[in-house]
Amino acid sequence: MKQATRTISDRGNVKTSLFEKISYGMGDVACNVVFALTSGLVTYFYTNVMSVSAGLVGMIMLLSRFFDGFSDLAIGVIMDKVHSKHGRGRAWVLWMTIPYGVTAVALFCLPPQATGIAQALYIFVTYNLCTTVVYTALNLPYATMAPLMTRDENDLAKINLFRMSMSPIGNLIVSAVTLPLINRMGGDQAAWIKVMSVWAVLALALLLLCFFRCEEKVQIEARKKDEKLPIPTMLKALFANQYFWAVMLLWTVQSVSFTITGTILPYYCKYIFNNDTWMYSALFLTETLVLVVGIFICSPLIKKFGKRNIAFVGGFVALGGQILFFLNPYSFGFMVMSCVTRAIGLAPLNAVVFSMVGDVVEFGQWKNHIRQESLIFAGGSIGT
Repeated sequence: MKQATRTISDRGNVKTSLFEKISYGMGDVACNVVFALTSGLVTYFYTNVMSVSAGLVGMIMLLSRFFDGFSDLAIGVIMDKVHSKHGRGRAWVLWMTIPYGVTAVALFCLPPQATGIAQALYIFVTYNLCTTVVYTALNLPYATMAPLMTRDENDLAKINLFRMSMSPIGNLIVSAVTLPLINRMGGDQAAWIKVMSVWAVLALALLLLCFFRCEEKVQIEARKKDEKLPIPTMLKALFANQYFWAVMLLWTVQSVSFTITGTILPYYCKYIFNNDTWMYSALFLTETLVLVVGIFICSPLIKKFGKRNIAFVGGFVALGGQILFFLNPYSFGFMVMSCVTRAIGLAPLNAVVFSMVGDVVEFGQWKNHIRQESLIFAGGSIGT
């Protein structure tokens, strides 16, 4: 068989240590600092602190998403062409660490005197520099590291389980602590900048831990040939992978859910419950903690029922949690129950989605004899 000619280093069968899994998970904790900011709090900052028109902010976010889709594929292609002694994905984690922190803080340095076009241009440029360029060039290579750390299916599943169980911690730190801390510091723009600077330094430290403690062990000789393939051939192989489309849809649903919740919740607490500080923090903390515990519990369920089945059932549970909220949208108690139920349902999806992307990479190599970590993760990231 043609597949048999593809050589893989024995080091690819070496399993990762517990500390390596934790270090890899810390990378997503850092990445989620910016995700938490851009999926909710930065919008709140622009409209409620800097008095920017909600319509203008929404339009900028919409336009930015189109650019972000192109940047995902561009970074995927560039990753296949750029070589470094630090590895394929790991090198980008090092290169993007400082730009990541600087651009995240820059989001909140909107000149107070700026109005109209100047205001829109600053938001558009800094937002896209942070999310479309730097965050993509960091998070996408980071995601491709997992299948390069091991080819053992169970070990890869555990790596991604650690990633997704630790991932909400970044959201938790930023979303649950930021508003109370900022309000204690005066609630003005200077307070936002100071708090965001602290988060940026924390993220930098975690990314460096991820870089120094993780190693790309999988060495596939045939990849050197794949890297020389023309882009149309690589895209054709990607689009012919039916499981790529399925996982991208799954990734899209997950991202829509988190983005809607993260964006709406601070406004909802402010205008419905008249409390955008402790109520917002309590709700976000509750949902995140349940999600983290739920992801860890999913490990034995994955072995018994399979990734697809637990994600499928979890989707209906999450939908039930959302319906529960609509029964009494003015009740804080119903909101808490909704958050708990929704987190229980979303936990299986979070536990398996990136492991499924790794499976798509392996399937694509088996079917098309082309290994495409970068492009598959880039294409899936378009769902975000």
